Amino acid sequence: MYLPGVGPRKAEILKKELEIVSWEDMIYYFPYKYIDRSKIFKVSEIQRLCRTGFDSQIFSDLNGERTEKSFPYIQLKGRIRSYETLGEGYKRRLTAEFYDDTGVIDLVWFQQIKAIQNMYKPGTEYILFGKPSVFNKNISIAHPELDTEDKFLNGETGLQGQYNTTERMKNAFLPSRAVQRIITVILENIKESLPETLPNYIIQRFHVIPLDKALRNIHFPLSTALLQQAQYRLKLEELFYLQLHILRTTKYREKRLGGFRFTQVGDCFNRFYYRNLTFELTNAQKRVVKEIRRDMNNGRQMNRLLQGDVGSGKTLVALLTMLIALDNGFQAALMAPTEILATQHYETLKELLTGLDIEIALLTGSTRKKQRNKLLPALKEGIIQIIIGTHALIEDTVVFSNLGLVVIDEQHRFGVAQRARLWKKNTIPPHILVMTATPIPRTLAMTLYGDLDVSIIDELPPGRKPVKTIHIYSEKRAKLYESIRQQLRQGRQVYIVYPLIAESETMDLKNLTEGFETTKKIFPEYSVCMIHGKMKPAEKESEMQKFVSGETQIMVATTVIEVGVNVPNASVMIIENAERFGLSQLHQLRGRVGRGADQSFCILLTNYELSENTRRRIAIMTETNDGFLIAEEDLKLRGPGDIDGTQQSGIAFNLKIADLAHDGQLLSLARDLAQEILEDDPLLQKPENSLLDQQLNKMNRSRQMGWFMIS
Repeated sequence: MYLPGVGPRKAEILKKELEIVSWEDMIYYFPYKYIDRSKIFKVSEIQRLCRTGFDSQIFSDLNGERTEKSFPYIQLKGRIRSYETLGEGYKRRLTAEFYDDTGVIDLVWFQQIKAIQNMYKPGTEYILFGKPSVFNKNISIAHPELDTEDKFLNGETGLQGQYNTTERMKNAFLPSRAVQRIITVILENIKESLPETLPNYIIQRFHVIPLDKALRNIHFPLSTALLQQAQYRLKLEELFYLQLHILRTTKYREKRLGGFRFTQVGDCFNRFYYRNLTFELTNAQKRVVKEIRRDMNNGRQMNRLLQGDVGSGKTLVALLTMLIALDNGFQAALMAPTEILATQHYETLKELLTGLDIEIALLTGSTRKKQRNKLLPALKEGIIQIIIGTHALIEDTVVFSNLGLVVIDEQHRFGVAQRARLWKKNTIPPHILVMTATPIPRTLAMTLYGDLDVSIIDELPPGRKPVKTIHIYSEKRAKLYESIRQQLRQGRQVYIVYPLIAESETMDLKNLTEGFETTKKIFPEYSVCMIHGKMKPAEKESEMQKFVSGETQIMVATTVIEVGVNVPNASVMIIENAERFGLSQLHQLRGRVGRGADQSFCILLTNYELSENTRRRIAIMTETNDGFLIAEEDLKLRGPGDIDGTQQSGIAFNLKIADLAHDGQLLSLARDLAQEILEDDPLLQKPENSLLDQQLNKMNRSRQMGWFMIS
């Protein structure tokens, strides 16, 4: 069916920008916030309130948008008096005088100038919606929304949904209001109630409103209470189906796939534990090893996530697990995301296993053909018992004699398909132990890794001194450099980290190079090396080894050193432009120091002008070293979409309305419900669960075309 105002061009933009191709996609594109549009102001009120800083009580409830430096969105009713085009080239702009019976305010547009003049006619009365700003004591509103009163959408509450749009959509006259109009037409054309997507017993048990009522009120709330009920209904449904999908997949895998039984703890484990291990395991490490041993002896394939903060001893737990595999006649593999990290794991494990008759090897993309020709046959014959490697391990040429355990370090760096290829390296899939040094909030773990059992190492080895984190403004560099010099005189080493963001890669590399040259001038008596992700692997490895060996005392780098690099003598990390990093990334970087016995420092360098969000991030970093607390705060500040791993997690469908940062209780409720249903009906074959099975199958298809196409 044809939708007024949506031709082929707009339909194509909706498809490319939002992946919206059907009516159903459109009405499941929810507002991200609501603005109260019940109040229409006079121009004179806006002029007065702009001068006084919007201190008036009448703005106190308007969307919670007020800050010290920004004004809230407002509405005016009036007419355009005249247009004027100013400036040339990229400075060209269209201005207009907008007036009512109390005064005049300026409007300004920087794009679509001709189209704006054709669309909005002088003398016609419009309702204007926009955000005032003050520049050189002049008040103006940039790119306002203008509607004639007959097109003005206003429910009984005055609450109007605001929809996320892209720049390309706005340029094609598809701003938030246009999206709202499309949804209005769709809902007006749907005369019957939308079919229900939850079984009646769930609707009654949780007292949720019908789907049709929820969808209509999520877009056009008839009351605040109905908006809240609609949000509750749609969030619960979304989280419930997500958990049902994860848990059903897990149960299916457990039923379909057996696992090797590792019944023995023998010579390899005991000789290492009693001869080579020179210190006591922490209680957390002992607990996790017991959990893993139990998993590997129950006849099912182990799929366990091992979480632990930087320096908590995950690698040692992984080694003990691999030795159990060896004691049961199996081989073990450890896959790391980078050559530097794989090489470091190899060197660490080789040193730990000194004196034991255990064959261990390293395989990366840089492994020479001559070495491969020796290594691959030895692996196939079972001579090599433990192999450490990168993505090279999943190549078809890599064949094992009897692979029983795969350890994956930093799981989120590998795609689902890459990980799955390791399963096929034996007739029965090997046990899987996933390690991450990125603490994952509980709600995110239940979603990203909901199909994995979780073990947490929540204590550090004794004697570790917490890293002191200090925030310093860039203007105080001179004093900072003197403090660094003192550390260098004591024989310590220093990291200086620069951001490297894809959107500004050229400028970032320039800053890195300039920083490298400046550092050499400031510290001429010390050796300085540089490393970044654009270097060839051999170059990175060479520079890294210089720093590890102590040949260079200062390393200028990007976040390529974020994960796994271990230099106990490095006691200082300076993070340039710390405001450009997320909380979890800052915490990961900080984990590169504090690995030795000496007191270590992490210096966060920023400019004075920081947003409120950034100040909060910096404050959290200086207040705590608890990675799990930091991860929870990061989720609240940034949202799950920005956190590493969400794109490669294997989740079958994206969250459209639920928020993992704030809907933790609802997620737990949804997971408990899903578990309860699957324990009673694992295959969802009972008549009352047929709708659940249908919905899951529909959601798992790449694209559902059951509704009218848009256009």
